[in-house]
Amino acid sequence: MPAVRKYRRETSEISCCLKYLLFTSNVFIFVAALMVLSVGIWAWSEKDMFRNIAKLSFIALDPAFVLIILGGITFLLGFMGSVGALRENTCLLAAYAIFLSILLIAEIGFCALAFVLKDKGWIKDQATEGLKAFIRHYREDADQQNLIDWIQEDWLQCCGIDGPKDWDSNNYFNCSSIAIGSREACGVPFSCCRRRPQELIKNKQCGYDVRKEGYAMELSKIIYEKGCVQAGEEWMEHNLIIISTAVIVVMFFQILGICFAQNLRADIYSQKSKWH
Repeated sequence: MPAVRKYRRETSEISCCLKYLLFTSNVFIFVAALMVLSVGIWAWSEKDMFRNIAKLSFIALDPAFVLIILGGITFLLGFMGSVGALRENTCLLAAYAIFLSILLIAEIGFCALAFVLKDKGWIKDQATEGLKAFIRHYREDADQQNLIDWIQEDWLQCCGIDGPKDWDSNNYFNCSSIAIGSREACGVPFSCCRRRPQELIKNKQCGYDVRKEGYAMELSKIIYEKGCVQAGEEWMEHNLIIISTAVIVVMFFQILGICFAQNLRADIYSQKSKWH
């Protein structure tokens, strides 16, 4: 009777620390992405965008669409990383590493492009066109309206593209709208108004008539006169070190994720080869 060869499964050499570190970090990414994606889908459903595709002419500037795209990409990334690590699935880990590599290359390319084109005005032109679209379609989309209000009031404390006069391109704030009875004609949104100390309730009518000739009060005390493009450039200059550090940290963790996934794959392949 031929001897029966017995195979003993050797102790696993797969690093549990590496495996569960990759799993845990991607679970957090997965959950956060799911929340962002849910908010984007909810915002679109509230605007009934899924049944009104004709409204998507300004889709790239729709905050809800941006949340859906970012949430979807991050959700997919977190899923591949967490499930691939937990199940020791080399295909998912490879896809995770490739996906992260593509994102990393795209980010490096974007940063290089921004650096090369920063003196040629391309970034400024793109920001100007985006703000023009926001101003023209203010009141037509609640998400875009809230975004431009947040930019003007909370983030940059500015008004318009180059100044308050840019709001003349909006039908509601155009000075010619006086003829049709628009109360906002020759005015600006409340988000252009300067904050007053100890103001408990925001005055939503503070921007009325401020662009009319012979306005009684001193304009600089009522609204922001600096344009958002200039304010954005100044903000970038003042926070350049913080922005650069944040970008480098994000890229570092992406490279770390790629290395972890590849090392875990190598451990899995090494262990499988010993089983046969």
